[in-house]
Amino acid sequence: MITLAGCAKTGDIAEGGITQVRSACPRVGVPAGTGDITTFNPATSREASAIDVTAVLTNVTSTCDDAGETIRTTISFEVQASRRQGSEARDVTFPYFVTMVQGGSSVVSKRVGQVTVRFAPGQSRASATATGYTSVSRAAATLPEDIRRQINQRRKAGDETAAIDPLSRPEVRQAVLRATFEALVGFQLTDDQLKYNATR
Repeated sequence: MITLAGCAKTGDIAEGGITQVRSACPRVGVPAGTGDITTFNPATSREASAIDVTAVLTNVTSTCDDAGETIRTTISFEVQASRRQGSEARDVTFPYFVTMVQGGSSVVSKRVGQVTVRFAPGQSRASATATGYTSVSRAAATLPEDIRRQINQRRKAGDETAAIDPLSRPEVRQAVLRATFEALVGFQLTDDQLKYNATR
């Protein structure tokens, strides 16, 4: 049973089943394979001895403003980097993306930004923080009323529909997917960098 409003929280046992609260705010995460980046010197080498700078995207937090007709999400994160060599001060800039995904697979918006990590003289580690933003209309993230009624319909033991999960119905499942959004952040990697992350 998915509860769409009220004071219930996920895991509560309610009449008719276990409550799962659905929010209009998007889920926030880092796609697999995009949470770290490695640069090489020379750039064409993939030898361990040629690793120049490595960085990870971590400490991802978000705030969601769903008070209006547009739901806005602010995503903050930290980039922690380390370098193999060099004692002089150095700035290293990493590209990152923030994207909104609908239904688990359809990219509806994408923005690319940059975050610069500054290594102080003699330091091999440095970090920086960055922020990204996404937005989606409340109408797109809201289930149609007829779908809400099917999901929230009270079921009694012994009824024919009691053992049927509403989400097993294709029209309900598709409506939930269409109204489900994810706000994702990660490094904007080249094809070679993605391949390196996947095969190292």
